[in-house]
Amino acid sequence: MRTPNNEAVAPTSQGGSAGPERTCVLTRAVRHKDSLVRLALSPDGEVAPDIRARAPGRGAYVGVGRAALDEANAKGKLKGVLTRAFKQEPRVSADLGAKIETALKQAALDRLGLEARGGSLLTGAERIEQAARAGKVHLLIHAADAGEDGNRRLDQAWRVGGGDKQGLVFPEGRTILSMALGRENVVHIALTDPAAARRVRHAIDRWLTFIDPEAGLEGGAAVRGDATAIDDEGNR
Repeated sequence: MRTPNNEAVAPTSQGGSAGPERTCVLTRAVRHKDSLVRLALSPDGEVAPDIRARAPGRGAYVGVGRAALDEANAKGKLKGVLTRAFKQEPRVSADLGAKIETALKQAALDRLGLEARGGSLLTGAERIEQAARAGKVHLLIHAADAGEDGNRRLDQAWRVGGGDKQGLVFPEGRTILSMALGRENVVHIALTDPAAARRVRHAIDRWLTFIDPEAGLEGGAAVRGDATAIDDEGNR
């Protein structure tokens, strides 16, 4: 089966493979597929987000934020480019942007839950402060409804331990974070394993970038250590 143009692997200027790069069907910009969202067709021909890029068949990638995607959808441009990408006329729901945002949010929460079960995630301000000052924290996260004083104290501890100047403010509050981790009153989170920190940051950045392209991959707190690109599973 011929690979559609938007799923082709882009070559490097030296003629070798640049890795898994894809073309956004709306802007035609070629970017690493980690920074794009794959769309796939359901059995009944409706376009659905394929966040982990596992759905069989043709796929189409988009690399714009929700506002731009919703606008293109409302004007019919999105359906046109997806018809060409899928080689058939798909059904594109008016709330596709909302579905993508929800799926990216869930992927970020699922990743936090996995890391919590893996033992590389700390909660509790005192435990986090101690680990941060000791240089053991690779990513610091604050709930959206965390107090400024608590954020400031942990940010300072992270800086003392060699971290970034401030932690990442998660777009959801402590109730959602507590449910995701299966713990009570989760206000702050620290990742103590560098690989786990990259996986979590990757999942959160994909979500933030779709909500606000200016605030995601290029903004916010950095993960300590190697920032090598990682794939849809969070692997380097």
